[in-house]
Amino acid sequence: MLLPITLTMAGAATLINVWLSWRCGQVRHARKILTGDGGDPLMTARMRAQGNFVENAPFFLILLGLIEYARGPMTWLWLVGIAFLLARLLHAYGMDQLKSNLPRSIGAGVTLAVLIGLAGYALALPYGLA
Repeated sequence: MLLPITLTMAGAATLINVWLSWRCGQVRHARKILTGDGGDPLMTARMRAQGNFVENAPFFLILLGLIEYARGPMTWLWLVGIAFLLARLLHAYGMDQLKSNLPRSIGAGVTLAVLIGLAGYALALPYGLA
């Protein structure tokens, strides 16, 4: 069975991760940081933006894929997927501000809301509650 939503989101998530990695590489090259963060606040922020993405994206994709497999493509899954990916971009942009700010907070909040919503739906689905 083809899972078009999950495949699309997985491809897009991979491209976002490559972009986040590239952004880390830009700072490493410009500031000659070979390993770690070199004590540089922007390097730390970019590393955490990518790390945070890598920590959240697998759970998102697993839940999305299993729900899509169980129920098939649904419009709300597309919307949730797009919201997650946009939230991750917003979070990464906000991390560059090097302080707590609105884009970072919105990105983090939407990410958590999406993950909690998908987790709740996944927990309810096998028991006929969804």
